[in-house]
Amino acid sequence: MEERGRRKRRGHRCGQFENTSFSEGKAILLMGPPNVGKSVFFNYFTGLEASVANYVGTTVEFSRGRIVENREDYDLIDVPGTYTLDATNPAEKVALKMLQENPQGIICVLDAGSLESGLYLLLQLLQFQVPIVAAINRIDLARERGYIVDIEELEKELGIPVIATVALNHEGLEEVRERIFKTAPPSKTLPATSSERWHFAESLTRRALVREGEKGESLRQKWDGWLTGPWPGLPLALIILGFIFSMIIGLGMGMRQYLLLPFFRELIFPPLTAGVEMIIPPGIIRNILIGDYGFLIKGLEWPLALVFPYVLSFYLGLSVLEDSGYLPRFGVLLDGLMARIGLRGSNIIPLLLGYGCAIPGILGTRALESRKERVMISTMIALAVPCISQSGAFFALLAEVSIIVVLALFLFSVAAMFVAGLVMDRIIPGERMETVLEIPELLVPRPRLLGRKIFMRIKGYIFNGALPMVMAVGIASLIYETRLLVYLGTALSPLIEQWLRLPSEAAVPLILGIVRRELAVLPLVEMGLNPVQLFVGAVVALFYVPCIAVLATLAREFSLKLAVVILGVTVGTAFLLGGILARVLGLFV
Repeated sequence: MEERGRRKRRGHRCGQFENTSFSEGKAILLMGPPNVGKSVFFNYFTGLEASVANYVGTTVEFSRGRIVENREDYDLIDVPGTYTLDATNPAEKVALKMLQENPQGIICVLDAGSLESGLYLLLQLLQFQVPIVAAINRIDLARERGYIVDIEELEKELGIPVIATVALNHEGLEEVRERIFKTAPPSKTLPATSSERWHFAESLTRRALVREGEKGESLRQKWDGWLTGPWPGLPLALIILGFIFSMIIGLGMGMRQYLLLPFFRELIFPPLTAGVEMIIPPGIIRNILIGDYGFLIKGLEWPLALVFPYVLSFYLGLSVLEDSGYLPRFGVLLDGLMARIGLRGSNIIPLLLGYGCAIPGILGTRALESRKERVMISTMIALAVPCISQSGAFFALLAEVSIIVVLALFLFSVAAMFVAGLVMDRIIPGERMETVLEIPELLVPRPRLLGRKIFMRIKGYIFNGALPMVMAVGIASLIYETRLLVYLGTALSPLIEQWLRLPSEAAVPLILGIVRRELAVLPLVEMGLNPVQLFVGAVVALFYVPCIAVLATLAREFSLKLAVVILGVTVGTAFLLGGILARVLGLFV
C-alpha cells in the first residue's frame, strides 16, 4: 500500500447544489442502514468539509466529499440510509439509481447489534457486481453484550472483505479505506430472492454472532430500560430536559452578561461610534450607522452579543442529546401522547430539529411515511417552534425578568402545538401509521466529535443566521431613518395599542419580523415593557410570520397554497392569542 502521505483527504466547500449529478467523477458509495455511524466514516475519509446536493429530479439530499488515491480523485457519496433496496420510499429509490450509475466501489457499513437486517441489505448490494467492502461497526458494543462477531465466517460466506470497526475510535477505518481500492467485484453466487436472502441472513447471523459465555445485564442495558419505560423514564426525562434547559439559559446568560456585552459595549462600540462621528456629520447617514437601529451597532450586538451565546449553549445541549442516543428514547416515551394527535413518538425528532432551524425540521419530514404526518409536523414547526435565533432572542428578552416566564413561553408553544395537532388530525385526511423507531445504542458523547458537530452548527448559524440578521438590521435601519417604519407603525398602532395593549413603537418590530423572525423580538428588549407586555410581545412574536425562507421551503415541499394557508394561520393565531393574553393577564397585574 502507498504510504499515508500519498493518500490525501479533501472535501468540498459546504453548499447547496440543486439538480446536479450525484458524482462529478469516479464514485465510491458509502451505504448502510440509518444510524450505523456512516457519518463518522464519511468525515474520517473526507475531512470536515463536504458538499450537500439534491439528487437530480428529487428533493432527497446526500453528502459528497473527495478522497485521492494514487493521484486519482474519487467522489465519496454518503448515500441516504436505507434498510432495503426495495424502492418503497424516496431514499431507497435514490440509492437504487446511484447503484445503477456504475460506481467504482461500495463501502457497506453494518451494525454488529443489528446484523441480520444489515446482511439483508448487503446481499441486495452484492447483486450489482460492484467491488464491496463490508464494515461491521460497533464491535465494542457487541463484545459488551457478550458476543463475538466471526469475521472469517462472514468473509467465507459472502466472498468479500469484511472488517471489524469501532468508528468512534477510528478502529479499522484505515483498513476499510485501503481495501476498497484493492477489491475485485464479488464472484460468489448468493441468494437472489427476498425470502432466500432473509433466510440466508438469519442463518449466517446465528453462525457469525458467537456467544462468549454468559454475562449479566450491563449498566448500559440497565440505563436503556430505565430511559424507555414509564418508570423511571418520565421522571428522568423531566430531570434531563430540565438540566438541559437550565444549562442553555445559564451558560447563555453568563456569556452574554459577563463576556460578550461588555466586550462590545466597552471595547468595540465606543471607538466605532467615535470614528463614525469624526468622519460623518450629523444626519441620516450617521443615524443609519449608529442611530436607534444603527447598522454598525445593532447589526453586531443583536446577532453576536444577544443571540449567539444562547445559540452556542443550545447546540451544546442538543448535540449531547443526539450523540448520547437519548432523543429516540425520548420519542418512545412520548409515543402514547403523540398518538392522541395522530402522530408517532418518532415524529419528535423533526420537531426538535425545528428548534435549531425550521428548514431542517421540515426537510426531516421527508422520511415520514404519510403526507398527513408531513403536513402536520411542518405546520406545527412553522406555527409554534422558535428557531435557535428566535429562541436566543426570547432568552435575551425574558431570562433576566424571570426564568419562569421563559419556561412558561416554551410550555405555551408546546400546548399550542398539541392543540394544532388535535385540530389537524381531524381535518386532514389520511391514515395513522404504526410506530417504527430505530433505537441506537446509548453512548457517552465524545468531546472531539461533539466539538466538531457544534463547530459545524455554529458555522451554519454564522452564515445562515447571523449574516442575514446583519443585513436585515441594515434594511431596518434604512427604512427606520427614512420614517417609513413610523408611517407603518402609525397605521398599525390601533391594533397594537388597543388590542395587544403594547406601546405604539411595538409596531416596529412586528414589521421587521417579516424580514427576520427574531427581529420581531429583539427590539422589545429596549422598550422598558412590564412583565405582562413582555410575555404578550413574546407570544405574538412566537406565532408570527415564519421567515421568508421557511415559506419558500413549505411551497417547494408541498404547495404554494399550503404555504399561504400556514402564513394566514400563524398571523391570525399570533394576534388572537396576544390580545386574549393581554386581557387575561392584565386582570392579575
